[in-house]
Amino acid sequence: MAARPTPDKNCEHIDPRVEALVTELIGRVADKWTMILLEILEENGTQRFTQLARAVPDISQKMLTQTLRRMERDGMLTRTVHPVVPPRVDYALTPLGETLSEAFCGVWMWAEANLERVERAREEFDAR
Repeated sequence: MAARPTPDKNCEHIDPRVEALVTELIGRVADKWTMILLEILEENGTQRFTQLARAVPDISQKMLTQTLRRMERDGMLTRTVHPVVPPRVDYALTPLGETLSEAFCGVWMWAEANLERVERAREEFDAR
């Protein structure tokens, strides 16, 4: 569950729709496939389904399809079907998806800055 804003942070009222969206998005984005696909699309731009499948070799075709559909439904990416044989489908981040990717850049920066501290804490815990 996400940390809720407190009144001392200038939040008099929390819209329950916003709270529900935050909870849902954190659950979805915490899903490793969404995070990985966000990163791939941010770094490489528009990608075909097969390119995404190759870039994430551990993901099943079913899970890739489901994850892309959820991301499309949430407005994070666009799906463009080209009328050619064989069918070609391209995926690209929307401006909304780009902002989400940028928001999670902070998590990567935190992980980089705190990697050794986390590893040390885990070692100390495991040694007990």
